[in-house]
Amino acid sequence: MARNQRTIKNPFEVRGVGLHEGHDVRVVVRPSAADSGAFFIRSDLPDSDPIPANIESVAEAERRTMLRRGLAEVHTVEHLLAALAAMNIDNVEIELDGPELPALDGSALPWFEAVSAAGVVDQKVARKEFAIEEPLFVEMDGAVVNAIPSSRSGLQLAYTLDYRHQGLTPQFIEVELPGTDMAKEIAPARTFVLASEVEALRASDLGAGANEENTVVLDGDAPVHGELRFSDEPARHKLLDMLGDLYLLGADIQGRISSTRSGHRAHHALVRCLSAAMEREENHGRLVRDTGMDIREIADLLPHRYPFLLVDRVLELEGYRRAVGIKNVSVNEPFFAGHFPGQPIMPGVLILEALAQLAGTLLLRRMEYTGKLPVLWAIDKVKLRRSVIPGDQLRLEVEAVKVRDTMGRVVCVAKVNEHVAAEAQMVFTLVDAG
Repeated sequence: MARNQRTIKNPFEVRGVGLHEGHDVRVVVRPSAADSGAFFIRSDLPDSDPIPANIESVAEAERRTMLRRGLAEVHTVEHLLAALAAMNIDNVEIELDGPELPALDGSALPWFEAVSAAGVVDQKVARKEFAIEEPLFVEMDGAVVNAIPSSRSGLQLAYTLDYRHQGLTPQFIEVELPGTDMAKEIAPARTFVLASEVEALRASDLGAGANEENTVVLDGDAPVHGELRFSDEPARHKLLDMLGDLYLLGADIQGRISSTRSGHRAHHALVRCLSAAMEREENHGRLVRDTGMDIREIADLLPHRYPFLLVDRVLELEGYRRAVGIKNVSVNEPFFAGHFPGQPIMPGVLILEALAQLAGTLLLRRMEYTGKLPVLWAIDKVKLRRSVIPGDQLRLEVEAVKVRDTMGRVVCVAKVNEHVAAEAQMVFTLVDAG
């Protein structure tokens, strides 16, 4: 049974220095609406777009997870995302006035404590779930990550840290969600670095904000300063990072994921595999259930009515990607009375309108667009290739090539007996129906 989505009850503020960039940063985390997800806002870049915490936003970065949208970036998000994942917080707005989240004590514990103090609110919308049905495998940079089905409910995570060639004794940690007390067992594990790596990291302009309070420096198994919080603190921290990276899938995972020597790049690669598998599953399910739509179902989605509803039936649906429909062109169409008397021809703009309406049905099938209205924003590469007359049946084909937030780009073709009558590329914006 899918759980309800959750957000925080009250806003909270955190301030500190970023681990790698070294800037003092103020962060304000606020509640957000159901289905909005977690997203970042750079208040120091007022013209920038929000940055969603999803795998599409990931950009390449060393030793951290960085998200980017346009010119705006946010670095080292994994500790906060791990806290959100462990506490089942799905929808929050995270505003910061710099490029990187603060390191705090180098662990996720301060984030756990801040979220707990803010309180949690259930939202009346189900959280998306993804059950691993077939094994997935990622191998890169000497790391191996496996995702396999599990007969147990929830998510099982295992991490093996094997740096024997660098003087560390191998470590293994395993947790279960729900089940493990993450705030006690995993959240306190801090960022670590090997003593032999410190100079190279400094030379690469990394770790500008690192200090004895937020980074454990290891010489073999022993810390150079202070004491470890756990004998296997490095492995626990690696698992913490993995949990934060898995949050980028945007769904609760059912299955078992085990990793050896992995870092952020391998985690991101696995999330991309999981995302592709989830999309295939959604599309397959919709192909089985949604083989088409009749006029009543079309009218339930679109606001258009006689004499301007120009799609009679949807024949094929391929998930959210492609749709095929028909428009039966009758001599009784009202526009033929004036276009043209004695030589009826369907106006080219109405052929394009029929394509736009079918594209609208495709876009509106996404649950997050319930209550929205697709408005044609731009049209490009229009070609009208042949006349459409009474008795013709227009076959309408549309394919969504890019859908992001409230914008969608769709490639459209209209045919009569397999001959192209019109084609175009259309851009839609989705606005509130009210």
